[in-house]
Amino acid sequence: MISRENLPQGWVRARLGDVVESCREMVDPTSVSDVPYIGLEHIEKDRGTLIGRGSSNEVRSTKARFNAGDVLYGKLRPYLNKVCIPDFDGVCSTDLLVLRPLEGIPSRFLLYRLLNSDFVEFASSNVSGVQHPRVDFRTAASFPVLIPPLPEQHRIVAKIEELFSELDAGVAALETAKKQLARYRQSVLKAAVEGKLTAAWRKQHAKDIEPASELLKRILKERREKWEAEQLAQYEAKGRKPPKNWQAKYKEPEPPDTSDLPELPEGWVWTRISQLGDVQLGRQRSPKHHSGTHMRPYLRVANVFEDRIDTADVKEMNFTPSEFKTYKLAYGDILLNEGQSLELVGRPAMYRNEVEGACFQNTLVRFRTYDGLDPRLALLVFRAYFHTGRFQKIASWTTSIAHLGAGRFAELEFPLPPLAEQDVIVAEVERLLSVADEVEQTILAELRRADRLRQRILKKAFEGKLVPQDPADEPAAELLKRIREMKHIHGNGRGLRKQKTKGRAVLSLME
Repeated sequence: MISRENLPQGWVRARLGDVVESCREMVDPTSVSDVPYIGLEHIEKDRGTLIGRGSSNEVRSTKARFNAGDVLYGKLRPYLNKVCIPDFDGVCSTDLLVLRPLEGIPSRFLLYRLLNSDFVEFASSNVSGVQHPRVDFRTAASFPVLIPPLPEQHRIVAKIEELFSELDAGVAALETAKKQLARYRQSVLKAAVEGKLTAAWRKQHAKDIEPASELLKRILKERREKWEAEQLAQYEAKGRKPPKNWQAKYKEPEPPDTSDLPELPEGWVWTRISQLGDVQLGRQRSPKHHSGTHMRPYLRVANVFEDRIDTADVKEMNFTPSEFKTYKLAYGDILLNEGQSLELVGRPAMYRNEVEGACFQNTLVRFRTYDGLDPRLALLVFRAYFHTGRFQKIASWTTSIAHLGAGRFAELEFPLPPLAEQDVIVAEVERLLSVADEVEQTILAELRRADRLRQRILKKAFEGKLVPQDPADEPAAELLKRIREMKHIHGNGRGLRKQKTKGRAVLSLME
């Protein structure tokens, strides 16, 4: 904090409660009709902007009333950087403080002061409550502030908004670049699974490539042999001999109907996912599995993001040895969100031993490839399907969640390239996406830099270093004196408010 001797010219020390009052008028939303409503979700963090609004018709619990020009401040710990100034009257969530700056304190000056990191840190360090930590007005009112002369307050606000406007333009350009980068990634994935990325390679190696139709024959042979081995193991475990013609029970998967599918490059073939690997739904959670002698980590939807396994919150369940054999994950397994919101259903990632000895829950589907299909290529195809909406088209949809369905997923079509080409596709995609990743890291670094610059601007503003002082300005001490006198006249500021009447601000008592 600036020492008393180093105060900018004309500035004065005060407490936030000296220049702001809290408005606590509560409203039963059923008593008003279609009044604008503001909740925490309608305020953009760190920006001081309103990004939407609702209606009182949509809410049921008691709300707080606000007037145009009031400053709404999020008082819950996760939202202490949410502030806005509505230009209309309405009601708001009780998770917002309704602050009304007193005469001589512009609303936007207060808004930017509350966005400064020192106040946010103060509020965060002084919250109360266990389940929903929040800061109350009494605590916020004790925060020390420096008040400039009124003309300088206006100059500060104008300069902040000028600089923020330039900063916002740069941020908007960076955000646009991020979106373009996302579209670029999607186009790379699409080109990969359509064979466009390797068109030149195919032309160069046309005589040397074994067609995928031959590869598929070997994969299907392996599939049958695997089934037969599993059947024999089951008979042996039961102490029985396999019956006559037991192999006839094997069901050969039907090839997909290609009449509505696009034509593939020469040497490729359309297959079904069920022809190329094992599809397995995870184990269901149950209270009986919450404890036991075989507790093991398991992955669920919260751990599976696109091409990334998040290990920040891995839970455990009891898996017996036989269950562990069924649900144990192996390096290269592809996990897809089975139960999710519609736009996220089918989101895929590859398991790369991020959690040793992990299993998986039934909110995920596991795909384990047979020899002949590179799991990295399978992941690329599934990522492409995720972005093109192919998984959404087969999902079943309930009120709140979409289900991919292990059976429906297994029957999906799959474009199978020749074995030699699979590695080339993966390498080319990784090369192109690594370039995109580097660009994205640069963009993210610049966005973080913009946030730091925004805070430096605010810090300089409220230390008196953003705009010059003018000796002709009336000292803020005189302004503060008038505010205190008016608060004394009106009972320590209770009910004190500003109203616009005939184009000028006047003080009055709330009824």
